[in-house]
Amino acid sequence: MSFDGLRLMLVGPLPPPAGGMANQTRQLADKLALEGAKVELVQTNAPYRPAWLGGMPGVRAIARLLPYLAALWRAAARNDVMHVMANSGWSWHLFAAPAIWIGWLRACPVIVNYRGGEAEPFLMKHASVVRLSMAKAALLVVPSGFLQGVFGRFGMTATILPNAVDVERFSSTPPRPCGTAPHLVVTRNLEAIYDNETAIRALDLFRRQFTGARLTLAGEGPEKPRLEALALELGLREAIVFAGRLDRDHVVALYGCADVMINPSRVDNTPNSVLEALACGVPVVSTDVGGVPFLVEDGRTALLVPPGDPQAMCDALIRLFTTDGLIHRLHEAGLAHVAQFSWPAVRRRLADTYSTVLPATDRRPDKR
Repeated sequence: MSFDGLRLMLVGPLPPPAGGMANQTRQLADKLALEGAKVELVQTNAPYRPAWLGGMPGVRAIARLLPYLAALWRAAARNDVMHVMANSGWSWHLFAAPAIWIGWLRACPVIVNYRGGEAEPFLMKHASVVRLSMAKAALLVVPSGFLQGVFGRFGMTATILPNAVDVERFSSTPPRPCGTAPHLVVTRNLEAIYDNETAIRALDLFRRQFTGARLTLAGEGPEKPRLEALALELGLREAIVFAGRLDRDHVVALYGCADVMINPSRVDNTPNSVLEALACGVPVVSTDVGGVPFLVEDGRTALLVPPGDPQAMCDALIRLFTTDGLIHRLHEAGLAHVAQFSWPAVRRRLADTYSTVLPATDRRPDKR
């Protein structure tokens, strides 16, 4: 299927702030536009107008929702297909579900692209409501076998559509010797579900053998004051850099001077940060939660450890830097693995996805 001339309505968040779903929405819009598609973005996190409404809880939800619904209604009438980036919680109820119903009412087929590691607890409470909306969607796609299994357990069939990694931007550099001062990086927000505390405690243990080891935390979030206090308590304040939220180019630069990427998350689906690290040739030590074991293989493309276990994470780091050839093997296997998430590979899957709901010969030129 050619994307040339396809009128695509893409619904989702955009940076800022940067994040997995926002970055994927932006990247998908840019890539499809280059392929000739006419992409119309309907942003779920559009700025408040006027801006002072953003400081008024309750009121601000209505102030964002009403223009959003109006934009959905107008855009659905002039596009061939609607691609909705969906997540759990209030994001589903306020943004995804209304998009599905408006697409159905306007005869615009809707592809729901669901992502997020908290799908199972969300569906345990709201599966009946989600199924009601999904009955009006043309197709459900998810980025991993993990989420495919979750939805299957709740009676909903999902097709896998992998995340795309910008391998032109996130490109590899050769592994470098680090001696006793490995540079560890975490590129997750400072939120409880990402458990940066475990990374800090693992660093404390790791420095008993690798005395110069240091850690960069690239992200923002409510956990920052507590994590800074923990670093001070453990005597690690000089060994840890709180870099704040970085844009993609600065993340690439960070990976360029990193010896290992740590993903300490307690909840996860298909973390782009892991794929981006692999694309940069950086070894990954991650927890084995959620969809991570579907994304990488322990001992071949990454090292996996249980969540919330600083000692296990420390042991994996020591194994990484003391086992002859392990860094090189992970480097090579990671690069080979991430090729399936490059745009050419994902483009083929995306073309098949759109063809499923809208044959390439049907561009409905009568729609205005």
